[in-house]
Amino acid sequence: MTSMGKTRRVMAAGLAGAALAMALTVPAGAAAREDGHATDGWRGWRLTATGTDARFRGLAAVSRSVAWAAGSKGTVLRTTDGGASWRNVSPPEAAGLEFRDVEAFDARRAVVLAIGEGEASRVFRTEDGGATWTESFRNTDPRAFYDCMTFFDRRHGLAMSDPVDGRYRILSTRDGGRSWEVLPDAGMPAALPGEAGFAASGQCLVSAGPRDVWLATGGGATGRVLHSADRGLTWTATETTVPAGEGAKGVFGLAFRDRRHGIAVGGDYRKDQPSPQAAAVTGDAGRSWTASATPPPAYRSGVAWLPHTKSAALAVGPTGTDLTTDGGRTWRTVDPGSYDTVDCTADGACWAAGEKGRIARAERR
Repeated sequence: MTSMGKTRRVMAAGLAGAALAMALTVPAGAAAREDGHATDGWRGWRLTATGTDARFRGLAAVSRSVAWAAGSKGTVLRTTDGGASWRNVSPPEAAGLEFRDVEAFDARRAVVLAIGEGEASRVFRTEDGGATWTESFRNTDPRAFYDCMTFFDRRHGLAMSDPVDGRYRILSTRDGGRSWEVLPDAGMPAALPGEAGFAASGQCLVSAGPRDVWLATGGGATGRVLHSADRGLTWTATETTVPAGEGAKGVFGLAFRDRRHGIAVGGDYRKDQPSPQAAAVTGDAGRSWTASATPPPAYRSGVAWLPHTKSAALAVGPTGTDLTTDGGRTWRTVDPGSYDTVDCTADGACWAAGEKGRIARAERR
C-alpha cells in the first residue's frame, strides 16, 4: 500500500470511530423504548437472530462482518455476514462445558476457553472456521479454575487461573494456542485472602501491545489490577477505587487502548445490591487508578474502547450500556438492554453479547 493510501485508510478509520461515538451519544432527556432503541433516531444496538438461548460471555469481534461468540452449554457461534446469520460451530465434545472466553484471529482461526474446577477448564482451537476443533489444554489440577485468556499476537497468548497455593496461575502459549505451559509463579505477588478473578466477560485478563498484560481481581479486601510488562513472568499489583470486600464485588472487566490508558469496570453482580464507583481509569499503565467522577449507575462486566478514538468507550452489564466520551471520567446510559461483554473492531464496528442468546452490533443512524 502506498503512503498516501495508508494515510487515507487511517483517516477514514478515524472518521468512522468518531462517527460511531457521535451516533451512540443520546442527547440529555432522550427517551429510550423498551426494545433498547432511542426515540431520537439513534438505533444503537441492533439485535441479531442467533437461534439459541445460550448466554454468551465470550466475544471476539474481528471486523464489521466477522465475529465469534462463546457461551453456555458448550456453544460457539460464528458470523461472516455482519450478524445476518450465525453458524453453530460448537466443538461436538463440549456440550457440557461453560465457555467464557474466545480469542479469534480471523474468520477461520479461533481459540476458546471453558471454565470450571479441575478438568472443566479446557482450551480448544480451530483453524477451519469451527468445522473441526482440537483440545489443546485440559487442566488436571483440581485446585485450578481458569477464568480468562488474551493474545498479544497470533502466536503469543496467556490464560489465567484463580490462585493456586496463594498465587494466580498463568498459562502461556507461543504457537497460537496449539500448546500451553504453566509459567513459574516466582514473579507473581501473593493473592489477597478470598481474592479471585471473575469469568464474567472474557475481560479479566487483557493485553495491549507485544508484552503488556493486566489481570483484574475481586473478592478480596480491595479490587486490584495486576500488571505485567514481560508477558506474564513478573507482576505488580495496584489497588483500584472499585469496591470489593465480598465474593461478589470487585473489578470484572478491563480495556486498554494502548499500554498506558485503561478503564476498569465492575461492582457487585448481585441484582439487589448497589454498585457505587463501578468504574476507574488509569493513564500510567495501571500504576494508579482514579475513580470515575460520574460512574455507570450499576454493575458493569464488560468494557471496550471505540475504535480510533482517544476518549470514547462503552461499558455493558445486565441493566444497560453506558458511553463515555471523556476517557472514562463520566458515563451515561445509552441503552437499557442486557449484555455481559462488548468488543470493537479496527474497521469501526462494535458488538455486544449476553443472556438468552443476545448478540448485537452497534449501528449508526
